[in-house]
Amino acid sequence: MRLLEYIEQHGYEQVVACHDSSVGLKAFIAIYDTRLGPALGGVRMWPYKTEEDALTDVFRLARALAYKCAISGTAFGGGKAVIIGDSRTQKTEALIRAFARFVDTLGGRYITSEDVGTNIRDLEHIAQETRHVAGLPLALGGSGDPSVITGMGVVMAMKSCAKAVWGADSLNGRTVAIQGFGKVGTHTAELLVKSGAKLVVADIHDEALEGAKKLGASTVPPGEIYSVECDIFSPCALGGVLNSETIPKLKARIVAGGANNQLLTPEDGDFLHRRGILYAPDFVTSSGGVIALHHEVYGSFRPEFVPDLAMRVGEIMDQVIHESQSRGIPTHQAADRLAEERMASVGRLKPIFRTHRLSR
Repeated sequence: MRLLEYIEQHGYEQVVACHDSSVGLKAFIAIYDTRLGPALGGVRMWPYKTEEDALTDVFRLARALAYKCAISGTAFGGGKAVIIGDSRTQKTEALIRAFARFVDTLGGRYITSEDVGTNIRDLEHIAQETRHVAGLPLALGGSGDPSVITGMGVVMAMKSCAKAVWGADSLNGRTVAIQGFGKVGTHTAELLVKSGAKLVVADIHDEALEGAKKLGASTVPPGEIYSVECDIFSPCALGGVLNSETIPKLKARIVAGGANNQLLTPEDGDFLHRRGILYAPDFVTSSGGVIALHHEVYGSFRPEFVPDLAMRVGEIMDQVIHESQSRGIPTHQAADRLAEERMASVGRLKPIFRTHRLSR
């Protein structure tokens, strides 16, 4: 990867390589855009095979966060961080705090939170080194685990899509195939069960499948989840799962999940559209978390407001569907258009939040 050439070609502002051999830290922080405010994005810890794989992921995720923050109406730009390593065997407090010190050197241009391989306890460690962290426990003045409201938002996006496809937003009796039963997948499933939906779940970890079974879900091997007879397919694991090999297998009318970067390429969104499958763009369905973090960072978060904040995701999805139908374009293009319009117009103004410092 020719790094500077890639950054210039794709419009990124900054990439930071972080290294501390004393704790085994190898990480990247990417900032895509700060026109709307400081770049927000979680830190992912994953055992990438190569540094180029890690860079590719952090770039894709940072861009997705910029679009997510823009379309959800927050005062954030987009960024992301990845730590190279296995969170189950290599993560330590010392490593996380070393990463946090690199975040602090950016002076508020990047605000970090949790993601795959990190959790709320890690954020507490990060907060000991920098104020530029969000998603802290309620007891520390934060908004708590963002996966809770993210799961709510995924369900709200499903309801919006259901109304467009079947004329009613009820999920009662609908079968939902969930790929990945981590934090977001679990919270989504719990709400779906309460709504009367039936669940089919796939995950690479046996303990996750045991949790799914306790909710009454049936389980299938990971490779079989795409071909499950269902109404809604819900990707809640990693990205790139919607591609030329998997899309032909889908039997769902709707795709709506909490994973980032679900489309391997933009053309795969076109493919879903041609197949008559309504796709809820991932940066819309998973935007509940950033909406909560916005209210945390700017001092207006209240736990009792969470259901109302999650409803905003359904409203955004309604806008995307309307844009798609009125212009005759796929939903992923409609969502991109709405996000880019906001970045281009509102982003011309100097954000009043740029100098905001989180008080702890």
